[in-house]
Amino acid sequence: MSKQIIQSNKVPTPIGPYSQAVIANGFLFASGQVAFNPATGELVLSDIQAETRQVMENIKAILEEASIHFGHVVKTSIFLSDMQLFAQVNEVYASYFAADFPARETVAVKTLPRNVNVEISVTAVIAL
Repeated sequence: MSKQIIQSNKVPTPIGPYSQAVIANGFLFASGQVAFNPATGELVLSDIQAETRQVMENIKAILEEASIHFGHVVKTSIFLSDMQLFAQVNEVYASYFAADFPARETVAVKTLPRNVNVEISVTAVIAL
């Protein structure tokens, strides 16, 4: 098996020993993204919709680095600090997909890195 590391300069550098994304066997596996603004290096935490939008924009940049888009995403995982945020996160999340939504799970967790409210990871197929 060969793998290709995807590193976009439009997304903050990972804060640990992992890659932004890895392509293997025709799939892209993107690490969980939080709301770091790549221009400032600061977290976007003003409200949950802005936070979610920044997360999705970071995912978009990773997909674009691999020359694909949200239509290639087949699976997502959403981690929330509080399930009360579900509807607001879901509204922003849904705006990034046209149709044929990916499979998904959404779970509430005790804490997330840097005490953010949402983290999202995706798996995408390279060729459709």
